[in-house]
Amino acid sequence: MSNRLSREKVNFLSKQILNLLYNNEQVEFMDDPNEIRLTIVRAIEEEMRLYDSLDKKAVEKIQSQKKSIEEGSREWEILYRKYYNEELAKLGKVSE
Repeated sequence: MSNRLSREKVNFLSKQILNLLYNNEQVEFMDDPNEIRLTIVRAIEEEMRLYDSLDKKAVEKIQSQKKSIEEGSREWEILYRKYYNEELAKLGKVSE
């Protein structure tokens, strides 16, 4: 259940965010726009790593169950969401 975005998608999103900021009259750029875009890219990548980590922890918890639970089954999906949300809650993030 990885949340990975391709490099192209990350770059596209960073440009979209930069454009929104650039067109906002309340935002003043204090650095080179490309440096700001690269900071946005790093923030997106860091967030993706965080959610990948949550995914791995949830899967590990399911795999550690005494009984084998088939991936993709309703029970697996329920446990995955439960464990993922528990890990998310530990970080103080709100689940969607």
